[in-house]
Amino acid sequence: MRTGSEPTTARSALRARFWLTVWGLVWTVFGTVAFALAGRPWWAVACGVLWLVITVDLAFVLRHIRQGPHYQPGRDIPPYRPPENRRR
Repeated sequence: MRTGSEPTTARSALRARFWLTVWGLVWTVFGTVAFALAGRPWWAVACGVLWLVITVDLAFVLRHIRQGPHYQPGRDIPPYRPPENRRR
């Protein structure tokens, strides 16, 4: 049995994560192009791999934003059956 209300109070800062991902995407694209032009192929490959990871993360973030808010019970609805009061 759960003892806390974590699932009912948990929130994800998807908008902040979206903008941080966009910022990372800009820098990895810049890094890939800059290292490729500078003749550093391994650094360009490393930035390209990171670019791929960030693109996948961006897709997940956008998917979760498009799903919208999910049902969360209010504060007056406990997330589990409360234990009965027992006197010891």
